[in-house]
Amino acid sequence: MLIIDEERCIGCGVCEANCPFGAIEVVDGVARINDACTLCGACVEGCEPEALSIEGEGAQAAGDLSAWRGVAVFAEWRRGRLAPVTLELLGAGRRLADELGVELMAILPGQDLAEHAAKCIAHGADRVALIDHELLADFTDDAYGNALHDAILALRPEVLLAGATAIGRSVIPRVAAMLNTGLTADCTELAVRREDGALLQTRPAFGGNIMATIVCPRTRPQMATVRPGVMRPLPPDPGRKGEVLALDIAEERLRSRVRVVASETAAQGGDDANLHEAEVIVAGGRGVGGERGFAMLRELADLLGGKLAASRAAVDAGWIPYPHQVGQTGKTVSPKLYIACGISGAIQHVVGVQGSGVVVAINRDPEAPIFTIADYGVVGDIQEIVPLLIERLRAEAD
Repeated sequence: MLIIDEERCIGCGVCEANCPFGAIEVVDGVARINDACTLCGACVEGCEPEALSIEGEGAQAAGDLSAWRGVAVFAEWRRGRLAPVTLELLGAGRRLADELGVELMAILPGQDLAEHAAKCIAHGADRVALIDHELLADFTDDAYGNALHDAILALRPEVLLAGATAIGRSVIPRVAAMLNTGLTADCTELAVRREDGALLQTRPAFGGNIMATIVCPRTRPQMATVRPGVMRPLPPDPGRKGEVLALDIAEERLRSRVRVVASETAAQGGDDANLHEAEVIVAGGRGVGGERGFAMLRELADLLGGKLAASRAAVDAGWIPYPHQVGQTGKTVSPKLYIACGISGAIQHVVGVQGSGVVVAINRDPEAPIFTIADYGVVGDIQEIVPLLIERLRAEAD
């Protein structure tokens, strides 16, 4: 809740000018709030008389921020195994926790979780908070949201990370709203601000045309979701020791208004396999020219034991189905080898491949932006270069 101290308010209008949502206006010399307020805090930061403040469970006053300490990861699991993004976030969380000098926690709701807890510790967690209950056997927004909300208030981490998966995107905004705190979605980079330990959350903005770094200075926890494939997991250490803590959440908080009747995974075949786990990816863009060009790239990908991908331009042109799309509006990937063929390298595509090991770019335009992120670049026509690569690989296979 945004609170106005009318005795301190001088009606200067700075808050009205700073509000990006038009939620504040000065009436009769006093600031007034309307329903458009999102509690973003822009008005609070610019109020010199300190007449504005945000109050709520998660909106702690500046002097209370020290009560929140540690980095936590929402450990997501599906169909009996931890989601790969959980291990990636534990790697990122370990780095942040070490910089802040705090512990790394994993919050793991579900059922029959002992095996998953040990895996979280092996991948970097100091402590795993289990919420193990039969009512959490199937994911539902309300039950998982309540469980995470209550766990966060019990553990009070200063940072909470979650995967930008179907589950994460569904439940984490709910938790942030319940806590009255901020949430930055689809982050591509996380860092610690040295002067005050705030979490620097970087993500594409304005349609991917710029990279914005966002901070949450006045509320805790600082919450961010990260796409799968952006961060890298730590190598597992089976001998690593950690604490497993069983959290006791009231059963009525875990009862959902939704009953899950059945859960099925859509069948995917051929090249529609999961790009997130591919070690080699051959991707094509507008410069491929059409379906015939993608048939050539598919042959190259097969020879390399990799998968076929595409930029949005190629998908929009109807040359290849959407499951192959990589980029801001597609999938985020981190293969050991990424070969970009006829892709210009717009930032919307680049944010989807920045976790790749080695990037090879083939493009006729020597000024194409893709060359700025490539480890190796070939200036030329893919219709001439790719057949030569295929011929060479066939010869070596023989």
